[in-house]
Amino acid sequence: MAATTSVVGTMGNRSHVLLFDVMGTVVRDPFYHDIPAFFGISLKELLQIKHPTAWIDFEKGLINEEELVANFFKDKRSFDANGLKTCVTNGYEYLEGVESVLDRLKAKGYQMHAFTNYPSWYKLIEQKLELSKYLTWTFVSCHTGKRKPDPEAFVDAARQLGLSPSDIIFIDDQSMNVQAAIQTGMIGLTFEGSEKLETDLQTLGISL
Repeated sequence: MAATTSVVGTMGNRSHVLLFDVMGTVVRDPFYHDIPAFFGISLKELLQIKHPTAWIDFEKGLINEEELVANFFKDKRSFDANGLKTCVTNGYEYLEGVESVLDRLKAKGYQMHAFTNYPSWYKLIEQKLELSKYLTWTFVSCHTGKRKPDPEAFVDAARQLGLSPSDIIFIDDQSMNVQAAIQTGMIGLTFEGSEKLETDLQTLGISL
């Protein structure tokens, strides 16, 4: 996906672009509760019986949806694939207060991009929640082939935007991803709720 290189939104005399993780930062992640419930098992049981790399390969675009379904479980058991997609889609919703933050950032003119580890199912999120009203699906792992916290994912994002990493603010609920961003020179914020995010942004000089 091509990224626009025009940058708006200022912090002091510098312009900044915001990169948002999606699952667990902008959108509720159905993996932890909805998917285990769909299969009638606990999360612990799901983690024990699912294939260790199939979902990651799906996120990196190395396998397609049909291959994911065939390899979702270690024992290759069959299941209702369409039912799972419906379950996942039903679970997508904006985390409390986040859409308001995105809306106000957009009104201020900030350029925002998704920077997410997710497969082609990100299109289901877009169809339901229309995130593109606020941000561009620029860095999705199924297209880039790189997953956070791989340092190259962050380096490539800055390169594609044509920016110094220090001109990028990265927001993610996973601290290891935030630390990886900081190590590449980005400004990293750990998402701990919309109110904390707003406070953190204000600390950086971004008033909503």
